[in-house]
Amino acid sequence: MSRQRVDKLRAQMAELGLDAFMVSAAENRRYLSGFTGSNGVLFITAKDAALVTDFRYLEQSAQQAPDFRVVRMQPRVPWIVDLLKESGANKVAYEAENVTVAQFNRWRDALKQAGLESQAAWTPTSDEVDKLRAVKEPEELRLIERACEISDAAFEAVAPTIEPGETEESVAWRLEKAMREAGAEALAFDTIVASGPNAALPHHRAGERQIREGEPIVIDFGARYKGYNADMTRTICLGAPDDQFRRIYDIVLGAQLTVAETVRADMTGAEADKIARDIIEKAGHGDKFGHSLGHGIGLAVHEFPRVGPNAQDKLTEGMPFTNEPGIYIPGWGGVRIEDTVVMEHGRIRTISKAHKYDTAR
Repeated sequence: MSRQRVDKLRAQMAELGLDAFMVSAAENRRYLSGFTGSNGVLFITAKDAALVTDFRYLEQSAQQAPDFRVVRMQPRVPWIVDLLKESGANKVAYEAENVTVAQFNRWRDALKQAGLESQAAWTPTSDEVDKLRAVKEPEELRLIERACEISDAAFEAVAPTIEPGETEESVAWRLEKAMREAGAEALAFDTIVASGPNAALPHHRAGERQIREGEPIVIDFGARYKGYNADMTRTICLGAPDDQFRRIYDIVLGAQLTVAETVRADMTGAEADKIARDIIEKAGHGDKFGHSLGHGIGLAVHEFPRVGPNAQDKLTEGMPFTNEPGIYIPGWGGVRIEDTVVMEHGRIRTISKAHKYDTAR
């Protein structure tokens, strides 16, 4: 599979007039090569594909990236000099949002000392490989679906057992334990359990606050399975919810379900976002929906396509992303409902299956 993916990148390189592409972002390295180690750079040209890594990962890289030539990083030896000499590359792309200034300066200084500074015309890029990853292959979708199944099962097991007086941290831990026991290799991200006024903070970290009856509890979590992530949010309430909870919950749920029913292939992320935003604005809470409708998901929790007010990325066949409108009211709390979805046969198919509760019982 890595050969076909590398060939797609090479086609992009030809269109951009690039001689070489240096891939350093972890998700992009894994996508193109299969290598999962924490340290490495891919150096790809029209005829060669090299994986540069250190001693710790030599055997692992040979096993995981058989389509790549493995080059060992030597202490204080500028490997980039040898690769540029071998390839004769002139216009070299690098991932500007991943490479630090210090790292870039080390590369440039190594070439200068070798008398090759004038050879390399550095070309910063920000999303060339990320865009390749946006449309998922069938096996990638199966892995995302499995991550969602694990997340669904964990929520269905834990939500009915939450008791008043239990802390946010305790609920987060029990969800993590349930996902791990169901086969998750890791959490997709730190689990958010935000109760009462904390639910007005979209990215609140689970803390020691004790959960009370009658208040909103926003639970945002996901499993990672074989590198691929799920992302889901449910908002619940212990005991009888008050009229405000029911009203806010119904607005958010209506916006989310309308997006699921009406978004079609080739709409932009901005057009999808507007569907939900218009409903929330009409209900008088437009200023309380301060984040985007969603984001792409895969090897990274947040990736292409963008799904927000200014997103011009088109939602095309095979793209998974999230559908997560929300309303957040300071001093009271908030409601967010999120599913992982995929564009399939011209419309949205919702992958997340866990019940959308307004009460935990």
